Amino acid sequence: MKIGILSRNSELYSTKRLVEACEQKGHTVEIIDTLSCYMNITSSNPKIHYKGRILDEFDAIIPRIGSDITFYGTSVVRQFEMMGVYTLNKSIAITRSRDKLRSMQILAGHNVNLPITGYASSADDIKDLIEMVGGAPLVVKLLEGTQGLGVVLAETNKAAESVLGAFMELKANILVQEYVREAQGADIRCFVINDKVVAAIKRQAAEGEFRSNLHRGGTASLIEITNEEKGLAIQAAKVLGLSVAGVDILRTQHGPAVIEVNSSPGLEGIETASGVDVASLIVEYIEANSYKSNKKRKNHL
Repeated sequence: MKIGILSRNSELYSTKRLVEACEQKGHTVEIIDTLSCYMNITSSNPKIHYKGRILDEFDAIIPRIGSDITFYGTSVVRQFEMMGVYTLNKSIAITRSRDKLRSMQILAGHNVNLPITGYASSADDIKDLIEMVGGAPLVVKLLEGTQGLGVVLAETNKAAESVLGAFMELKANILVQEYVREAQGADIRCFVINDKVVAAIKRQAAEGEFRSNLHRGGTASLIEITNEEKGLAIQAAKVLGLSVAGVDILRTQHGPAVIEVNSSPGLEGIETASGVDVASLIVEYIEANSYKSNKKRKNHL
């Protein structure tokens, strides 16, 4: 097979590991800079052009799209879909997961357990919003934030009012969530492939920090998760339509709760801490499913 990896940085650990896994299994692989793609959008013969050539030779595409280029990146993935190319995660599923508010509403609508979460637009509603999620301490999240950026812990109601007021004045879109004290600065990252948790790690925040993201100085370790946690992670990925996902879970006094679902989860932390060759499992999933997809397409033609 010829597999394309949509990535803006060939030196990223995840990109390099996916290239290695593809090559080890005998596939031809090419890294495609997402923003260098340009599209001919026609109903009869949609095409993607790239650095002077037409990308029409790929059997499968692995989207590794940064949050800062979600809009353009998903349009490229959608164009590949229009061309009949198998994509690891569908554009609509990536879009759902990247919109924190939309993903939370979809998850809640399918009875996926979440922390108490609030959303408002008007500064007049700040006090009621704080009370609605149980009061301080609480977590304020920018909808466009990633890797722990744009996430603030407000330890008092007064601090929460100030933070929310400042964000609203800047016209920023924010979510407010209860702070789960019993999690003690830790969450669980479950790596889901094809309705199965293939690896799970505990991410622990650095001392004095509440965000467990590895980019914020958190540490990762192997963890044994419960069947309930596995089921929750699989359900969250499935509800959003993701074949491959990183599902972040908190252990709360009311049971496990999903805090985020990532459509382009990093491989370094999960592979290093768990010892699982996740990159190869992704390629094996592509082998099985792109074959089915391409066979179905040929039969249809």
